[in-house]
Amino acid sequence: MSLLPLLKGIFIGFAIAAPVGPVGVLCIRRALADGRLAAFIAGLGAAVADTFYGAVAAWGLTLVIDFLTNHRVILSLIGGLFLIALGWQTMRTRTEMLPTPDTHIGLLRDFISTFLITLTNPATILAFMAVFASVTAVHMRHPMSFDTNLLILGVFIGSAGWWGLLSAVASAVRSRFNPGWLSWLNRGSGVVLALFGVGVLLSTLW
Repeated sequence: MSLLPLLKGIFIGFAIAAPVGPVGVLCIRRALADGRLAAFIAGLGAAVADTFYGAVAAWGLTLVIDFLTNHRVILSLIGGLFLIALGWQTMRTRTEMLPTPDTHIGLLRDFISTFLITLTNPATILAFMAVFASVTAVHMRHPMSFDTNLLILGVFIGSAGWWGLLSAVASAVRSRFNPGWLSWLNRGSGVVLALFGVGVLLSTLW
């Protein structure tokens, strides 16, 4: 059994997750405010969405691909409005509310938020389709093969590995982070998230 498809998937998942975007901002904020676990769970939502899109591209699910491409404008609108709402909520978060009273609810909310942000981003499926077409042409001929499933597993490992690395690096400086800066962190990350949302909405006009 060759591990090459798994290694390819890890590379693809890591490379697509690595560019800093709204999920990265949320992950860093959670690492500084609540620690490594909260940041990693937040990133894990994006990793699951990446894996879903990787599976769609690898298995050649044309019905899903056609639906996503035909409704990319609606998905962009939903994603942009969600980011703006999330940014507004983040800006209004008071420092005394962190950490959240119910840790489990807070972690679940972060997971769902990053999952929806990634899932409603049409650029993600387009990126996976482009990468899979060029890097994994052999596996695409047999979409349900064991090697293809290894490839998809690798996407999850690579994406989750990036979020684990980012959360570890961000939480490493948490001990030097002044709690008094938390309100500024909330405002700054909220503004950045809202700007990402505005950018997504403007992109639908172009």
